[in-house]
Amino acid sequence: MPPSVPSLPRRVARTLRTSLFAQVTCALVLGILVGKLWPDTATALQPLGDGFTRLIKTVISPLVFCVVVVGIAKAGDLKAFGRIGVKALIWFEVASTAALIIGLVTANVVGPGRGMNVDPSSLDAAAVEETTGGGHLPTTTEFVLNALPHSFIGAFAENELLQVLILACLVGAALLHLGHTKVPKILPAIEQAQDIIFAVVGFIMRLAPLAVFGAMAHLVGNYGLGVMRTYAKLIVLCYVAAALFVALLAIALKLVTGLSLWKFLRYIREEMLLALGTASTESVMPRVMQKLRRAGARDDAVGLVLPTGYSFNLDGASLYLSIGTLFIAQAVGVDLSLGQQITVVLVLMLTSKGMAGIPGSAFLALSATASSLGAIPAGAVALLLGVDRIMDSMRVVTNLLGNCVAVFAVSRWEGALDTERAKKVLDGEEGVGAEKGLDGEAGTETPVPEIPAQKTTEPADLDEPREPEPLKASKDLKAPKEPAPEAG
Repeated sequence: MPPSVPSLPRRVARTLRTSLFAQVTCALVLGILVGKLWPDTATALQPLGDGFTRLIKTVISPLVFCVVVVGIAKAGDLKAFGRIGVKALIWFEVASTAALIIGLVTANVVGPGRGMNVDPSSLDAAAVEETTGGGHLPTTTEFVLNALPHSFIGAFAENELLQVLILACLVGAALLHLGHTKVPKILPAIEQAQDIIFAVVGFIMRLAPLAVFGAMAHLVGNYGLGVMRTYAKLIVLCYVAAALFVALLAIALKLVTGLSLWKFLRYIREEMLLALGTASTESVMPRVMQKLRRAGARDDAVGLVLPTGYSFNLDGASLYLSIGTLFIAQAVGVDLSLGQQITVVLVLMLTSKGMAGIPGSAFLALSATASSLGAIPAGAVALLLGVDRIMDSMRVVTNLLGNCVAVFAVSRWEGALDTERAKKVLDGEEGVGAEKGLDGEAGTETPVPEIPAQKTTEPADLDEPREPEPLKASKDLKAPKEPAPEAG
């Protein structure tokens, strides 16, 4: 007898039960409906999204620490790690500058603020001050000093990723200096801690649909859909410019690594949808790190490039800031010259690097840019208050894709990318079981089992003064008669 085909309702129920992508999609749609129909109730659902983000943030710092330490220790070459860092910074600067230029060119061509004729004196400049909480962007000196940890525990307690990265580099370098014979239990312990953290991430990710539902309901309930009609031209321009930049990323990824960005998008579709729903790239960092490692990027490259990109490679924010600056100028009737627009690029190249983790950072960067030009009233920044939150989706998706492409590109540049494995994984030929674990199928699998496959240190190595050489091990396997003389 032919096997019975499950009915449509059963297939739908099974998909909703096993697929994180389907769960998050439904949560996104439900959040929009609740926000539209019951806005007062929807605004009270924000803690669902905030609580999820808090839970994820608790594991980001220890996860980054473990991945970087293990990556350095296994790579066995601190100079290679330094090269990865330098190449990453070069890539970040080129990508951010390209994003700024695309934003300026599209804003000049479309002119989203032309014809608005806004009187700056009619705008509430105090609203910007309230949004930013009276904060300011750090100077270059402050930024460098803030990247240096003032205590080992404080870096983790305050969730300062750059400080955690520096600590991880120091610990990894110390492990290389001491060798496995002097501290044989440290590296296995850190690897085991890494496994535990990934298991915790798997537990937290089961709450992702609730987080997306709460965050989207709050967004629609608080701001409404009417703001999209008011700022339609600006919103469409920002998303079109982001699409152009993503197409540029796709070309760059294909030229540098031979990989397809569209296949990679399918590979991380759950993470992209979750980032869209929660308007936070931090909420998906642990899973993205794991998927990049599974797709052939070496641990040290993933552990350094991705977290560093969260501070140095904000491509989506760069697009928004360049377009927003010209939108404000056009809205108040200020025609910026070519020299002033070049100044905009130079100022934003600096101010965009210190934005991560600062409340209202976009408005602070726009205010700093307006002040440096001297032609745009500072209060005109308030024009973007009503639309800023709508732009979060564009910013987080572009930022996330930009950083993922940076990981692949820098890994390929440094020879730290297994291209064949990456192509197989993106084509769905490898890691099928691991993907089920990531999605939480049947609630039984977690992404932990994949981690030991990358280990090079066997438990037996801890009892010996040095690690066995590969050639000797292969001889032992091919010549089982060697133990006979010892028995004699």
